[in-house]
Parts: sequence; C-alpha cells; structure tokens
Amino acid sequence: MHIEHTSIKVRDLVKRYQDDTQTGRVSGYDGKLDIRPAYQREFIYKGKQRDAVIQTIQKGFPLNVIYWAKTGADTFEVLDGQQRTISICQYCNSEFSIDYRAFHNLTQEEKDQILDYELDVYQCEGSDKEKLDWFKIINIAGEKLTDQELRNAVYAGTWLSDAKKRFSARKCAAERLAKDYMSGSCIRQDYLETCLAWIASKEGTTIEGYMSEHQHDDNAGALWSYFSSIIEWVKTLFPSYRKEMKGVEWGLLFNEFGMNYPNIDRTEAEVKRLMMDEDVTSKKGIYDYVLSGREKALSIRAFTPNQKREAYERQNHRCPRCEADGILKEWEFDEMQADHIIPWHKGGKTISENCQMLCASCNQHKGGK
Repeated sequence: MHIEHTSIKVRDLVKRYQDDTQTGRVSGYDGKLDIRPAYQREFIYKGKQRDAVIQTIQKGFPLNVIYWAKTGADTFEVLDGQQRTISICQYCNSEFSIDYRAFHNLTQEEKDQILDYELDVYQCEGSDKEKLDWFKIINIAGEKLTDQELRNAVYAGTWLSDAKKRFSARKCAAERLAKDYMSGSCIRQDYLETCLAWIASKEGTTIEGYMSEHQHDDNAGALWSYFSSIIEWVKTLFPSYRKEMKGVEWGLLFNEFGMNYPNIDRTEAEVKRLMMDEDVTSKKGIYDYVLSGREKALSIRAFTPNQKREAYERQNHRCPRCEADGILKEWEFDEMQADHIIPWHKGGKTISENCQMLCASCNQHKGGK
C-alpha cells in the first residue's frame, strides 16, 4: 500500500460541504472527499467531543492524524477521522455554536484562524482489502467498532447502502416505526444487526451469510418488508403497549409463531395477570410464555436460602418422594434441591409452605407433574 503524508487546510476541507439526508452521502473538499463511505458508522460524537475538536483548532493545538483512502485520480474517502471531519464541517457551516457563538458570529480574524488551520492527513492507496484491513487496524485506537460496523466494512454495496438508510440513519424508518420495541441505538447499527440476526435465524444462516448473499442486491426491500411484518404482528397481537416490550426478541417469536393470532382479549388478560405475579421475575419473558408456554422464559422466583433450610429441617433431612417409596435416607443439605409442592403453573406460590426439598434424582424425574 502506498501512503503519502500531506496537510489540508480547513477552508479546503469544508469547501462545498454537503450532508444529503436523502442518500446519506456526506461530502466535502470541493466534492472530492466522501466523508461517510459505506463502511463508516453514523456521526456519534456528543456535544463535548464535538466542541473539543473546534476548541483544539481555535487554540492551534495539534489534532490527531486523519486518514484518507484514494478512490480515483483526485478523489478520496475518509478512512479514519470521520467524527472530527464532520465536527469541523458542521461548525464552519454554523450548525452548532460554542459558548453561544456560531461560526457566522466570529470576527473575520477568528474565522481565518480556523480556516487556515492545517490538518495532518495521510492519504493511502491500495486494494479494497488493504484499505479495509487498515481501517480495522487504525480504529483499534479509536472508539471500538461494533461487530455490525465491521461487517458493514466487508459487505459494502448497493444493498448495504439502502439497508443503512432504512435502519441506521438518525430518525430512520426503523426508528420511527419501532423505537419502542427495539433495544440499542440505530446509529450504532443495533437495529440493523438485530433484524439481520432474526432473518438469518429464519433462513438457517448467519448474519454474515445473509449479507454475503444479498450484498449486490439493488435494495434491502425484502429485509424491510420482513421487519415491518414483525412490528405489525406485535402491535396487532399486543395492542396495549408496556415498557417491558422494548428489547424482546420479537423476530425470533415471529419466526416461530408469526401465523398465530390468538384471542386478543384473552391474551391481554393473561399478560396483565402475569405482570402482577410477584413470582415472575422476567416481565419481558411474559410475551414468550404467552405464545410458547415456555415457563423458563419467566424466570420464576427461586426459594430463598432460609425457605430451603426451613423445608429441609421440617422434612428431617429426608426426601419426601424417596420416603414415600420406603427409602428413609437422610441427605446432606447441598445434595437436595428446592421444589414447588404445587407447581407454579398450577397456582403454587414461591412461599415457605409450598417449598419442599427433593434429592436431585427425584427433582429431575418430577418435572412438571
């Protein structure tokens, strides 16, 4: 890989700066610099980080090196330094202020001090693989890339550009449709990664496998249609929204039960009952349980050490099921396991009176009987 060191003035960097919200393309340097290529994350700097970039320039202090990759005879893309570059361009475009002064509020001398500041830039030229490998290496020193951001670097293409527009941009369609149901941040690729995990599971592949297969598709319409169907199904099935619905693995439930539409009134009554059940410690798991009947999803409250000890002493250290079979063996406390006398799903509560200690063998064979 060929690497060239140069200096770029801020006034040249910000020339014809443009942030196209429709296409997601951000460009500068007289239109010759792609500031946000497909493998780059969205702008994530917070106010203090963004302000610090400008204050560093105002004081004439050195700013960390920025890396560009050549894409043509005189065109480039930002390999590392996107957050700093956008901070600079946004300030010079008067999109934010520092100490109540935007760029247009500065004196001409103050403006020139910023515009004449020279950025330390390394321009590299090489194959796509070399550029992506370098991109991963230099980002180790910066804010850690998420797994999905690294996948985006490998599977860049027309499909990814459309997927990022739908799932990763600020106020994207996915955020507008499902922010109350999704965990994480869309701009850190959490929405995209989650949806990809769901559809990959449905198709019996991996996220990488799905992205590889669709990398050169014209658009991500199929993924969006799948995602929209999931959210519509959830809203139909559970019209009474609760905060516990945020972050449920809805796609996996849709893959398994997406053709099911149980009685909504009965479903709501069951959800409400379980929300009030103090033995249910995983309220998010209620939605899985209502659809699947998998009791483990609820993480039923366990008996306390005191409750276990009380039952153990009450039973004279014996297993009641063994005793019923004529086996009068006394067990050590650590050899026994707590169990609901009346199973939880039959109305039994996690209270002392409903606790019994069984030997491991009897507890294993008791199951849900």
